Amino acid sequence: MAAGLLCAIHQPNFFPRLSTLAKLFTADVWVVLDDVQFTRRDYQHRCRLTAPGDTAGESAGQWLTIPVHLPDGQSTRIRDVRIADPAHTRRRVTRLLQQYYRRSPHWAAAQTPLQEVLDAFDRTDRLADLSQAATMALLTVLGWPGVIWRSSDLPARTGRSERLADLTCAVGATTYLCGTGGARYLDQWPFATHGLTTKLFTTPVQGDPRIWSAARRVTALTALMGVGPAALTRELCQHATHEAKTPPHHPATV
Repeated sequence: MAAGLLCAIHQPNFFPRLSTLAKLFTADVWVVLDDVQFTRRDYQHRCRLTAPGDTAGESAGQWLTIPVHLPDGQSTRIRDVRIADPAHTRRRVTRLLQQYYRRSPHWAAAQTPLQEVLDAFDRTDRLADLSQAATMALLTVLGWPGVIWRSSDLPARTGRSERLADLTCAVGATTYLCGTGGARYLDQWPFATHGLTTKLFTTPVQGDPRIWSAARRVTALTALMGVGPAALTRELCQHATHEAKTPPHHPATV
């Protein structure tokens, strides 16, 4: 199969971790998985803030959590989750972002996209909209040229692997970019029937510690403010190029 579009499928995260952002940056298409169940212990409505250079681990910094209302209880889908008291939440988010990152020499470079996230509180009370805006703010400042779709706007079956294969096919991609966690449960057959391949994305374990040492634990804002947009973009581009050269993960064949 000739080289084609890479598709990443991921829930909208509020200022996601760098491990998540790097996967989205590597892809050509991001399908925002907004029609699955909301999970409080995930990163859909929260992120961990730490000051640049502070990579002590899980205990470092603090959680920034968006208070939410679940209209359908625990079964509420992400697209239906509502932000509780958007005006108050906007003020708290503003204060904490300034507290942790305003002293960074790269604070000014992120002001426009960050302001767009804060302004989203005035336009919507939907968590999916806010978290997508927060992720896009980071991708935009890094110059990501990709395309976004929402899973709720696309036809797909309900089985786990069937859904992922259908969504990948629906956006015209040829390869599904899978994280290491999801790869353990991935059934290759639905991809094979669409003529698709899958590729395993791995987060770097070596490199600039200001960038990667806490990539799985804290928001990507910390790396962005620590090294600046240009340096972080170079790092992500280098890793994306490396990922593009790796062979498919268990190439799907019929």
